[in-house]
Amino acid sequence: MTKHLQNPVPLKMVSACLAGVQCRYNGQAKTVPLLKDMVQRGDAITLCPERLAGLATPRRPAEIVGGDGYAVLDGKARVYNDCGEDLTGAFIIAAYKTLHILQAAGIGEVVLKEGSPSCGSREIYDGTFSGTKRDGVGVTAALLLRSGIRVYSEQTLLGDSQPEPVLSKM
Repeated sequence: MTKHLQNPVPLKMVSACLAGVQCRYNGQAKTVPLLKDMVQRGDAITLCPERLAGLATPRRPAEIVGGDGYAVLDGKARVYNDCGEDLTGAFIIAAYKTLHILQAAGIGEVVLKEGSPSCGSREIYDGTFSGTKRDGVGVTAALLLRSGIRVYSEQTLLGDSQPEPVLSKM
């Protein structure tokens, strides 16, 4: 009989850029020390959905045009970079690869980078490349939410919203 080792703290996933990995579109990280510490303790894994789909770092900025991540998954919106290249397929692949990894690892909670066309959980850029944000979720966040994964943003940790249940477990 095989014995499975289990982490005493429920494992979480953190957007890699929040744990210090330089994988954002501009080649930078957006490190949140609490999340980096979680990863270093072994309480969380890191993933970058866009890198999972084979997008390079650095890469052109991308935004969702015509809706949000739910609309992309439903075929009603597209993801483009600022040169007009359609990246919709890559963003959908990124979302499904992320979901499959989380399901295989039994991970039910994630902390994602707010504002990202993949990871935004409350707001994303409006598709005009003008720096304007609007309410909405990224493609990966939408798929994870539809699949029952609890999705949080780093902004919760930085104190600009009401505390969410994941914080008490960190």
